[in-house]
Amino acid sequence: MIIRTLGHKLKSIATKFPIVTLVGPRQSGKTTLAKLTFPRHSYVSLEDLDIREFAQTDPRGFLSNNPPPIILDEIQRVPALFSYLQTAVDSKDKEGQYILTGSQNFLLEGAISQTLAGRTAILTLLPLTLKESKKFGHQSKNLDDCMLKGFYPRVYAKKIDPLDWYSGYVQTYIEKDIRLIKEITNLTTFQRFIKLCAGRTGQLLNLSSLGNDCGISHNTARSWLSLLESTFIVFLLKPYYENFNKRLVKQPKLYFYDTGLACYLLEIRTKEQLSTHFLRGALFESFVISEIMKQQWNQGIGPSCYFWRDKIGHEIDCLTHINNRLYSIEIKSSKTISNDFFNGLKYWSRISKPLSSHLFLIFGGEQNQTRFDTRIISWEQIPEMFNSNIAKAKSNPTS
Repeated sequence: MIIRTLGHKLKSIATKFPIVTLVGPRQSGKTTLAKLTFPRHSYVSLEDLDIREFAQTDPRGFLSNNPPPIILDEIQRVPALFSYLQTAVDSKDKEGQYILTGSQNFLLEGAISQTLAGRTAILTLLPLTLKESKKFGHQSKNLDDCMLKGFYPRVYAKKIDPLDWYSGYVQTYIEKDIRLIKEITNLTTFQRFIKLCAGRTGQLLNLSSLGNDCGISHNTARSWLSLLESTFIVFLLKPYYENFNKRLVKQPKLYFYDTGLACYLLEIRTKEQLSTHFLRGALFESFVISEIMKQQWNQGIGPSCYFWRDKIGHEIDCLTHINNRLYSIEIKSSKTISNDFFNGLKYWSRISKPLSSHLFLIFGGEQNQTRFDTRIISWEQIPEMFNSNIAKAKSNPTS
């Protein structure tokens, strides 16, 4: 087992709040992280039917029989517990009493905002970062292999064939998480909806088109997409709204947190198939932006990632704040650098000064370099973007 990067923040923040809530997708490693970080805490899983029934029917008795410090796993199963936790922590002013984990942000956010505001810190754990995956000792240096494999910890820890693992994951996700949140009568249609979302990775969101292709209404498509967001399957990258006297695109773009899951839904089974797939570039964008968001969440801050596109077609794939600086990032899956890769960054630099002083190009190759005042970063070095040394590094530009 490895200590996740978020573990440092988790341990630190538990010394400041009586409750720490750890959220993230199913199987992202929340339970393992909580147990490793707090080995002296007792542990109770609310997935167990008898324990869940006890907590639901007699919440006071349940908390009395399971005193802090304690880890309560899958807390969204018994949302009524939140009110009683409020009373429990208010009566005993002590930090780190309860560590809560949950895989449905939609349910947790509502309960926390009503009952535990000011009493809990909320941290998000996504699947492995690129750097964390390498700690398992068998991370491929082939980009397509990495994207196909994805970054869920169990695939690495148990060396499971990704095809076998994602097949079970999708089925479990639909049968457990989705049915818990919302009554969906036609699960087959919902599964088709997820696959259609995978086919729109990296595209501007068009709910009407998505609904029509799936045979559902615009409102149903919106509702189902919210479910995928709240369970950390997809995220919407919002446009950057600074006005530079240009008409800007206002729709968000759709991405998957994990490329392994997206590849499975797209029926991409081999790295050879992925290498020539028409969505390879979009999947690479998804991989890069998700990696940046993981890095930010692991610091205990919410991700601040956007894209920028005007009506003419000028675009920056990702704008994000790193170390209090705005970084403009172009993303290209090619292993070879072409001069036209810099067109968007050059245009952005002209119209957005002084915001555009930190220009980056992340590509599918291996060698870091600098061209046209732009730092070119290999996909393997994405974690180093959060290292101030590489962020500030200057080298002689080449043309």
